Amino acid sequence: MSGSILSSIPLPEFRVWDRLKGKRSLISFCLELTARCNLNCTHCYINLPAGDREARSEELTREEINRIVDEAVSLGALWCLISGGEPLLRGDFSDIYLDLKKKGLLVSVFTNAVLINQDHIELFRRYPPRDIEVSVYGVTAETYERVTRKRGSFDAFIRGLDLLLENRIKVRFKAMALRSNVHEIPRIADFCREKTKDFFRFDPFLHLRYDGDQIRNEEIKSERLTPAEVVDLERSDPERLQALSDECEKIVDPAGSGELCNHLFHCGAGRNSFTLSWNGGLHLCSSLRHPDCIYDLRRGNLRQAWEEFIPGVLNMRSGKKVFLETCRGCPLINICMWCPATAHLETGEMDVPVDYFCDMAHTRAGALELI
Repeated sequence: MSGSILSSIPLPEFRVWDRLKGKRSLISFCLELTARCNLNCTHCYINLPAGDREARSEELTREEINRIVDEAVSLGALWCLISGGEPLLRGDFSDIYLDLKKKGLLVSVFTNAVLINQDHIELFRRYPPRDIEVSVYGVTAETYERVTRKRGSFDAFIRGLDLLLENRIKVRFKAMALRSNVHEIPRIADFCREKTKDFFRFDPFLHLRYDGDQIRNEEIKSERLTPAEVVDLERSDPERLQALSDECEKIVDPAGSGELCNHLFHCGAGRNSFTLSWNGGLHLCSSLRHPDCIYDLRRGNLRQAWEEFIPGVLNMRSGKKVFLETCRGCPLINICMWCPATAHLETGEMDVPVDYFCDMAHTRAGALELI
């Protein structure tokens, strides 16, 4: 293997635990064009079948998207991330992409690259995206298709990726570390670095399903690496490990152990961005799916959501003693997966500890000799 697994991956964005630090100002938003996908990945938290008619009928129309985006731009938005599902499944993808560009937005696209064709290339060459982020599930057909569960998807992925790279479209890579592909992670890292020097993002943390599908959730859990396995991957890169060690003072918050604030949200959710879901819901972040934290933009308007609804959500508090005495005051919170959004996906509640996240934080801390 040439190079290390994680050295080109930026460190996590450490959470700022001053709840009121900085003024809220809209900078960016994520636009989920669809929840449908042409693949059926074992770990995916959102994908519905490509031919799901009900899901397709509930998707925001181009006109609805334009109305909401106009409001976002008027509030100061500068950048939009197009995601899914697989956004290229939308027959009007090119029209929507051009609409966003004509409004002066920087536009990024998340895609699996399987559906990339010459028409997309012409679009991106004429109206360049900020970047295209491509998911890499494996570098052999066996591994890639074990994850996607779609015969022929690896060859289509390589064709689409080659089209992007040959035409000098700016590509970034991301890879999920799964039980199904962990044996190929070093080769995935090499594959990504050979094709672009710009960026390679690695993520071992798997969200549960947004729709709460219990069967699919069990599949996701079966793909999760143990905390020890995650730490082994991180420790395999001396540069990454040293960087984490050097940042200990920012990672660990000893003052937090005495924190009694009962506000739920101490993160960046709803501060400078929001997510517009495929069916019209406004979310403070893409993972926050609690019904009390969703605003229906088909019935309301973005300004009201931004100025009234989101501040109300950010003011939510917890009275649960177990939460206040554990997660709220834990000094390791910045190396933990826990947040109200992920807690809700795991347990149905936003203010309870999650054992897997806690084990992960303590295992990582032990590797860094922080505890």
